[in-house]
Amino acid sequence: MTSRTLVAGGEPAGLTLAQGALWTYLPGMGGLMLSCREGTVWLTREGDREDHVLKAGDALQVEGRGRVVVQALDPSRLCLAPTPRSESSRTREGLLMGALGVVAFSLTLPATRVAVPELGSTVVGLGRALVAAVLAGLLLAVRRERLPERRHWMGLARVAGGVVVGFPLLSALALRHMPASHSAVLVGLLPAATAVAAVFRARERPSWSFWLSALAGLGCVLGFALAQGAGQPTGGDALMLLAVAAAAVGYAEGAVLARELGSWRVICWALVLAAPFLAPVVALSVGPEMLSASPLAWLGLGYVSAVSMFLGFFAWYRGLALGGVARVSQLQLAQPLLTLGWCALLLGEPVGHGTLGAAVLVLLCVFTGVRSRVRVTPR
Repeated sequence: MTSRTLVAGGEPAGLTLAQGALWTYLPGMGGLMLSCREGTVWLTREGDREDHVLKAGDALQVEGRGRVVVQALDPSRLCLAPTPRSESSRTREGLLMGALGVVAFSLTLPATRVAVPELGSTVVGLGRALVAAVLAGLLLAVRRERLPERRHWMGLARVAGGVVVGFPLLSALALRHMPASHSAVLVGLLPAATAVAAVFRARERPSWSFWLSALAGLGCVLGFALAQGAGQPTGGDALMLLAVAAAAVGYAEGAVLARELGSWRVICWALVLAAPFLAPVVALSVGPEMLSASPLAWLGLGYVSAVSMFLGFFAWYRGLALGGVARVSQLQLAQPLLTLGWCALLLGEPVGHGTLGAAVLVLLCVFTGVRSRVRVTPR
């Protein structure tokens, strides 16, 4: 007998089983409608006290997260159709995934600040993408993924330009002229920029209440920065603003692609696509002085490579795709305050006593923004 295992999200439209063959389903993302078109199958699932026998014409709705095992009593053909999830369920998971992504990204600037002085802005800004591209290539090879369709290539190029090259390089260059705490304040502009990008690319139309809460949150972040003296213009401000614009475009484009390709495939293919262009630039920037870099600098490069540039996007793009780009992006209003906390804890950079009050105000704006109505217009 043969056994096949399938995870939710990868269900085929049809499945043919020889007599005695087994098929296992691991539900993790919604339900499944299983219809028997030919033959007879026996079905058992965790949490169900009764087993089921389905004959031609029978159907069964599979819900929950328990393992489902199907065995063909005769040569059989099944039809599998995923059950549409409710909008509220998609939004909740999107916000959870988005929050995980924000926590992962909140350590990016402190880690970059630690690594840049010893390893250089080019190695940290672009080298992280090469390390992440190796991880992405291995994952794609293990899963034997096919190349994306040609219609997706331009979108992947925009993702690569925005979040693989643009934001990492520009932010690394900016951090040569400013502390991480100051750059974190400018990242507070990213949620508003991403919401604007969502209007043009993801065809989302946020309500007026959304824009008001987004502007209020932006005002809290910038007001907090000015009150703490972190908002004084520096030579790296322009670079950081360009980095924010690049990230906003990459976020919106990646969310659109994630709805078709899946979040992890988007960042993996974007990294692999960019790697051949990045390798020569990074190779020219590698020098013998890097061998004397401290373990802390290498740890910073390791974090921005494996987490900021790779794993964090698994959660972030999935969150944007499920919960909506404009809505989930507002979670990043909390990122500057998280980053300031990391800067104080890990780098010893001073953070004023008003951080807690600002955090409460920002979180209230985030709460209002994520609950506001966002309409998606048809293509």
